[in-house]
Amino acid sequence: MQKEQRLRRRKDFAAVYRQGRVQSSQLLVVRVLPNDSQVSRFGFVASKVVGGAVVRNRVKRRLREAARRLAVRDGFDIVVGARKPAADAGFEALSSALASLAERTGVLAQEPASRETT
Repeated sequence: MQKEQRLRRRKDFAAVYRQGRVQSSQLLVVRVLPNDSQVSRFGFVASKVVGGAVVRNRVKRRLREAARRLAVRDGFDIVVGARKPAADAGFEALSSALASLAERTGVLAQEPASRETT
């Protein structure tokens, strides 16, 4: 994930927590806030409840890769928080949970409808 696609400043995270829409599942909590930029930015959070530093970093690496594979519309700040069961979840489970939550929040890019010629 490139530098301009990451949330890095505390005030950016705080704005998403304060004003963003929230969707959650057993594994993840996703907060989304529209921004005025031409790029969507991601931030990843895993508290100590998830596990030790090694476990938290592993979960965040998996979530970053899952987010990189998503086709997200431009103009959103997205904070992905891991819940305790995320520590034991594999990449596929985290990836599908993130995709599902991204779809529910409406940040996924819409694929053009295929047109049949008759």
